[in-house]
Amino acid sequence: MTDPAFDEVVHAPQRLRIMALLVAVAGQVEFGAVRDVLDVADSVLSKHLKVLHDAGYIELRKPTGQGRVRTWVQLTAAGREAYTAHVAALREIVGRTPDAV
Repeated sequence: MTDPAFDEVVHAPQRLRIMALLVAVAGQVEFGAVRDVLDVADSVLSKHLKVLHDAGYIELRKPTGQGRVRTWVQLTAAGREAYTAHVAALREIVGRTPDAV
């Protein structure tokens, strides 16, 4: 089990949604599909993918020779670990919240 670790990179709402999507599909997802699921503009998605890529949490691939160049997004092992640790940290925080609010 991964130790809880709050991660500011993962925590931003759109980046958390991107990471959750990539964990759920356990493979590559085309840029357009991610954009459509998140319902954001290309520029917004590009910005968040750059942050995740710079952190080493995702890989971006642009295979050529197949007509139109498409960008594919895939979670790295470090990204999976960061996401899992962040979710564990959130659960730990929520677990300390009194039941009666």
